Amino acid sequence: MSSHATPIVIGYDGSPAGAGALHWAIAEAIRSRAPLRIVEAFEVVVQTRPSPGHVVPLEALRTAREKGLSSLAETVRLQHPGVQVDTILAEGSAAEALVEAAQQARLVVLGSRGLGGWTGLLVGSVAVQVTTHAQCPVVVIPPDLRQHVHEGLTVVVGVDGSKASARAIEFAFDQAEALQARVVAMHTWTSPFLTYADGASMLQFDEGKIEDEARLLVAESVAGAAADHPDVKWTTELSNGSAAQALVRRSGSADLVVVGSRGRGGFTGLLLGSVSQSVLHHTQCPIAIVR
Repeated sequence: MSSHATPIVIGYDGSPAGAGALHWAIAEAIRSRAPLRIVEAFEVVVQTRPSPGHVVPLEALRTAREKGLSSLAETVRLQHPGVQVDTILAEGSAAEALVEAAQQARLVVLGSRGLGGWTGLLVGSVAVQVTTHAQCPVVVIPPDLRQHVHEGLTVVVGVDGSKASARAIEFAFDQAEALQARVVAMHTWTSPFLTYADGASMLQFDEGKIEDEARLLVAESVAGAAADHPDVKWTTELSNGSAAQALVRRSGSADLVVVGSRGRGGFTGLLLGSVSQSVLHHTQCPIAIVR
């Protein structure tokens, strides 16, 4: 399957956040000339006690969801004739549906807060499952996404020298080129800094030297992607402190934040525990997690 034939998958549930994610995914499909696949999870909840009142037969409920999904796809086709659209009504959990769909996707897009099958997507195990196991980048759209008022578009990428960070940089430059945006390569550290120079680990306390090493790390990390995208302008931003706080703060004036799913240094554990919750819950712009 060629890259142009590989779809962008959108996890949809009818919520406002899902609608925002669909809008972002359609724009990305148009930019990349990729087909769009709308995936909705249909999870059957079995009650141990029968509920009083009218019970809708399961088959009728499934049929209604299929009709709604087909109608949505047709609306997208009418509004955007150049976009190829198909749909999947997946039975089972939201996480399983997205991870499976990701196997045949170039990108998965979903809202950070949803209804039905996507409820709690960024709370607990579901977010970890999707971001850890999806075989492609995952873009999460925050609720109430607003267009930032600033000159030009900005893609912020977290840089820490890890393999996942290298893939995140490539993704960030690809997006920046498609959006005609600039890239901001961010690196953070905490003092004292643990360095691995000359094959041995040691603590570095000299802030000036730490900053010089950080600047060199970013330059070396970005060099390949910058050479592959000569028209994309990029700058470096360095800071001492929390990676999550720096990314959340920077997201206020960014159009996309890109991070690797696993890292080291300032971005260690970004998708595990409190740091991931902080970034995913508080980012003010879309965030792409690249494995």
